[in-house]
Amino acid sequence: MNTAKPIGYWLNRTDKALTGYMNSMLGEFGLTRIAWQVLNVVEETPQATDADVLAVLGANADAPTLTAAIDTVLAGGWVSRPEPALLALTDDGRARLATVAERVDAFRDLSMRGISLQEYQTAVSVLERMTHNLSE
Repeated sequence: MNTAKPIGYWLNRTDKALTGYMNSMLGEFGLTRIAWQVLNVVEETPQATDADVLAVLGANADAPTLTAAIDTVLAGGWVSRPEPALLALTDDGRARLATVAERVDAFRDLSMRGISLQEYQTAVSVLERMTHNLSE
């Protein structure tokens, strides 16, 4: 009798574990995993707009969740609106994001414990191919 769990089980469990751990860790900064991802889009995209955030992170969350995350980082002073449609990190937000990045790096180290870079790359490649197979 095969008692191994199928890939869908482990995908769901992994995503819940990643999100739960990150939300707990980021909570002290007033962030969630999605809000942190929003900050990264704003940091990496000069002249970022709400539409940019929705386009980049649309596979990670629905529009209302992403809009709420944008509101969270605006209210928290991480991001400002230099113009009505634009988002930009504040100086304080940029400094705090550097501190958060250190925590996220430690989280990544923890989550990769016992996993080689090659194993990680193989897992990502397999999941990417499965997604493409089912999206065609």
